[in-house]
Amino acid sequence: MLKEKKKLKVCEKGHEFYKSIDCPTCPTCEKENKPTSGFLSKLSSPARSALIHEGIETLLDLSNYTEKEILKLHGIGPASLPTLRASLKEEGLSFKE
Repeated sequence: MLKEKKKLKVCEKGHEFYKSIDCPTCPTCEKENKPTSGFLSKLSSPARSALIHEGIETLLDLSNYTEKEILKLHGIGPASLPTLRASLKEEGLSFKE
């Protein structure tokens, strides 16, 4: 298997970074934009981005989805589910059945 060569990219803010895939996400901007509180702050950058891209920014939004629907989002893996379940439970919510 050939290893894909990483390409130099520059984000809108001028940060330079290397990526081997077409993902336009700048790691520096991601760190700057990471929330300091709330359930999104407990997730990895890819998982957080996947939810935000889907329009899921609150636990109430999240409770309108099944676990299977959330797992289909690019950037969400099984490791994210315990964190999401616990966050929902703290607010008396759960995933849609």
